[in-house]
Amino acid sequence: MARTIVVSGGGTGIGRAVAARFAAGGDRVAVVGRRAGVLEKAAGEIGGTALPADLADPAEVERVRAGLAERFGGIDVLVNAAGGNAEYHGGPGGVLEQWTSNFRTNVLTSVLPTEALRDLLNPSGRVVFISSVAALRGSRGTSYGPMKAALHPYAFDLAAALGPRGITVNVVAPGYIEDTEFFGGSMSDERRAALVAQTHTGRAGTPGDVAETVHWLASPGAGHVTAQIVQVNGGAERGR
Repeated sequence: MARTIVVSGGGTGIGRAVAARFAAGGDRVAVVGRRAGVLEKAAGEIGGTALPADLADPAEVERVRAGLAERFGGIDVLVNAAGGNAEYHGGPGGVLEQWTSNFRTNVLTSVLPTEALRDLLNPSGRVVFISSVAALRGSRGTSYGPMKAALHPYAFDLAAALGPRGITVNVVAPGYIEDTEFFGGSMSDERRAALVAQTHTGRAGTPGDVAETVHWLASPGAGHVTAQIVQVNGGAERGR
């Protein structure tokens, strides 16, 4: 039976790969994100529904909730894949700007829709947060890692709250994933080589690696897996 899947950040990168994986399995998929054109293109390619919105804005989150409730009723899987890393422009003002921006981009865009949609989750539903290896080992002095780390205790508390309804809540922490917009074209050959060298598998990750893990966490076979951080980074969190 087809399920209803909601993927934030579903227009590009990991989010798009996750949305495409569920759609390929016959599920109904709604992708949510800020860039309407990108989102509608992705939805058209995978046969899903596009819901453009800024998920750090409570009013827009409520609009998304109303649209999902009207169109689908209940939700089976919520994947919070929206995120990114704000640039640092120097000085105390730059610190404030970057930390505030990363809070909005990586925390609010997951927490606000989850809180708005939690009552729409069907029994035995699934919630998955996309975090990062940076939440476990730091992010080279930026606020990105700390903001992703903030999702972990939130997910643990949510798992306890939703568990009696048969709903699981987990976190997936990718390492270096190619073919995304995360680095904005700034990845040098030297930096890429260094990141690959940190893995035990000797390769960069792909959006498909993460999508397969999310798909499994949303399966009946993972029904007793909850409040976990699943790393998809080729062992890079252990370092070399």
